[in-house]
Amino acid sequence: MLSLHCPLTDETRGLIGARELGLMKDGAWLINTARGGLVDESALLDALNSGRLAGAACDVASQEPPAADSPLMQALHGGKLLLTPHVAWASEEAMQTLADQLIDNLEAFMAGQPVRRVV
Repeated sequence: MLSLHCPLTDETRGLIGARELGLMKDGAWLINTARGGLVDESALLDALNSGRLAGAACDVASQEPPAADSPLMQALHGGKLLLTPHVAWASEEAMQTLADQLIDNLEAFMAGQPVRRVV
């Protein structure tokens, strides 16, 4: 199993392509919850269709949302790809943390003491 957790930069764009997928153990899984541009989606689909990979789970795509006729959307019907709408981060705990931060920021602002500033 290979699970990606890295930013998308000029250096990481296309990080996982046909070569890297070919080096993976037969029957492996690819999980990408980071950024869609990290994985060459055509190479991923080739690896899934050939049976090289047992499956892939992606919470991201190079184009979001993917077009209905995109290869990734078509691959969903093969049963080897799980594609979620970029919400893997949204656990109950993560959502509560965001709500708590928002409340803290509003209360601080109302008290004239902003805590966090977004630029």
